[in-house]
Parts: sequence; structure tokens; C-alpha cells
Amino acid sequence: MVATVTLSIEAYHRHFRSDAGAFAAALAAGPLDSPVASCPGWDLNELGLHLGRVHAWAETAVRTADKAPGSIFSIGPTDGDTLAEWYQKRADQLIDALESNDPDSPTWHIFPVPQVSSVWHRRQAHETLIHRWDAQRAIGTPASLDPSLASDGIDEFFEVILPRLLQRAHDVALPSATLHVHCTDVEGEWYVWNNDGAVGMTREHRKGDAAMRGRAEDLLLALWHRGDVSAISVAGDMTVAEAWLRLGSV
Repeated sequence: MVATVTLSIEAYHRHFRSDAGAFAAALAAGPLDSPVASCPGWDLNELGLHLGRVHAWAETAVRTADKAPGSIFSIGPTDGDTLAEWYQKRADQLIDALESNDPDSPTWHIFPVPQVSSVWHRRQAHETLIHRWDAQRAIGTPASLDPSLASDGIDEFFEVILPRLLQRAHDVALPSATLHVHCTDVEGEWYVWNNDGAVGMTREHRKGDAAMRGRAEDLLLALWHRGDVSAISVAGDMTVAEAWLRLGSV
């Protein structure tokens, strides 16, 4: 499967800046010991460290086309910075790297798609989108997701994320039944199936054994085991939809 992008690179950068700023604001508002329900065992402090470290990891790959050392996942605030200030610096450094990067250039990444830098431009926009939602929900100020970015996030989930989750969890198998996913507020339809153990996905209206319909935000959050699943309409075999949704927790 060849990784694609459905939004412009400039759109990914714009969304990243906005969601990174909102994430930093949530860290500043705190309290940092607020539990993050969608990331069991984590509080807001741990979530802030995680996303800042992921940005630093991605920045190294974008700038060097090589893997960052494992020690990057132990970095944290120094020199008197608050967590919010430290995180914002990591986000600023990443967007500077992305904006000076050729999205078609070779890179290193962990996903089972071609080693092309556009993956990072897209992935970091979505990583930040989801964790911004996590952080705002943790402090009691939940905010919606941009519908077009959420639709693209569904596309990325099936094309990039789910293959990675399956690669990492060798004992997990895809459902044998087919799934149709349909956004009701913006463009976005997918037909998904088990392609001999790999994820098969086309962007089309096609009847599956189960169909999930809803706003792009609700569908994306459900795939990531977040939000209110009851906001989604399911037709056909409910057990099929549930089997596909369970994969997001692998």
C-alpha cells in the first residue's frame, strides 16, 4: 500500500500549529495531575511529555532521514521551563523542520508504507489532533475536531495506523468480514476488508457486512477508542463493526 495524503501539506502544517497551540494552552491551564481517561494510567503531565518527545523524535527523522536515539524518549523540561513552554518549543522546532522539508524526500519512520517524508507531515498533524482532544477533555474543556482533518484521519487510520498496529501485535488478526465507513458531514467513504491478513482499503461507496455512519469526528474518535460510540449509526452486522473497532486498542 502506498501512503497518500488527502489534504495539502500546507493544511497539515496549519492544523498542526493550531492544535499544538491548544495543547500547550491545556498544559498551562492544568492541573497537570488531571487523569487522561483516554490514555489509562496517564495524567496530563505524562501526556505532555509523551507528545513533546514524539515531536522531537519526528523532528530528528525529518531533519536527518534517520532514526533518533532511544534517549530522546527521556527528555523533559529544563532551565526553568514549564511543561507547556517546553512542549511549545518542541512543537515549534518540529514545524520549522517540516516547513523546510521536501515531503517527497526519503526519510525514516516505523510505519509499513514507503519511507517518504510526507508521512511525518500528516502523522504529526493527526497525533497532535488526537492528543489535543485528550488534553482538553482531561481538564474539562473538550473541543471539537476539524471535520476535514478528522475525515483524513480516518483515511490515515486504515492506510497507515492499523497496518502498524497489526505489525506490532503479531497475535491479532483482522476480521474476515467487510466494513463500510461513511462520513455524514464531510466527504469521506471507505470500504475495508481483510486482504489475506493485510488491510485492504478503497475510497468508495460499497456495501459491506457492516456499515458505520456518522460525523467524521465521531467516527475517528471511535476508531481510536475515544468519544461516544453511540453517536455512530451502525447498519448490518453489529459484531462486525465491533470487531473492527476493537482493533484501535491493539
